[in-house]
Amino acid sequence: ETWEFMAMLERLGGESWFRLGDRDLAVHIERTRRLGAGESLSFVTAALCARLGIRCRIVPMSDDPVRTVVLTEGGELPFQDYFVRLRCEPRVRGLRFDGAQLASMSEGFAGTLDSAALAGIVFCPSNPYLSIDPILALNGVEARLRTRRAPAVAVSPIVCGRALKGPAAKIMAELGVKPSALEVARHYRGLIDGFVLDRADAEIAGAVVELGIKPFVTDTVMIDAAGAAALAQRTLKFLEELSRRIFPERLS
Repeated sequence: ETWEFMAMLERLGGESWFRLGDRDLAVHIERTRRLGAGESLSFVTAALCARLGIRCRIVPMSDDPVRTVVLTEGGELPFQDYFVRLRCEPRVRGLRFDGAQLASMSEGFAGTLDSAALAGIVFCPSNPYLSIDPILALNGVEARLRTRRAPAVAVSPIVCGRALKGPAAKIMAELGVKPSALEVARHYRGLIDGFVLDRADAEIAGAVVELGIKPFVTDTVMIDAAGAAALAQRTLKFLEELSRRIFPERLS
C-alpha cells in the first residue's frame, strides 16, 4: 500500500486523521461515484468483487443508509469519529443505529436468510455492539433469525474477560455489563443455537447450557492464518452437528 494521497492532504492542511491508503481510497472513490450515479450498494459491491477477483459472494445488509451513533458522556459522536479520530477513548453510554427501522434488508441478504439451501449462520467473533448489533437492529432481521430453519452459532470475541482486539470489553463495562464470554452468549440468547468459547473460559459452559445454548469449547485465539482456518473448520463442523440434532429433516 502507498500513502501519497494522505501525505499530500496533510501537507495541504486537510484533515488526515482518517488514514486510508491509496488503494483503499480508489475503492471508496469508485464506490461513491457509482452510488451517486444511482446504482445500489448491492450492485456496486458485486461489481467491485468481480473486478478484484473475490470469489465469495458478499452482500450488504441493506441498500438503505444506516448510521451508527455513539452516545458518550461528552455527547453524540458519529461512529468513525469515536472509533478512529478519538480511538474509542470516550466513555460509552449507549448506541443508536439511525435509519435501521426504516431500512429494508438487501435482496441478497433477505434471500440468503430465506433460502432452503442455507446450511447455517455464523456470528463471527466481532464486537457484538458495534459490528453485529447494527445488523440485528435492521428491520426484520431478528424475526428472520428467530424463525430460521438452519442452525446459528456465535464465536465469542471475549476471552478471560478481555477482547483480544478492539473495544468490546471496554464498551461492555461502560454499559454496565460484565465483560465475559457468558454475557456475549446472553446478548445473543434466542438468536443462536450454539456458542463457541475458548478453553480458558471452559468453566462457563454449564451457564451457557442454562441459557438454552449448546457450548463448544475449543481454541479460539487466532495467531496466524493457519489458526484462523482451523477455528473456521471446527466451527463449521460444530454447526453441522447442531444441524443434525436440531434440524434432522434437512438430512431427509
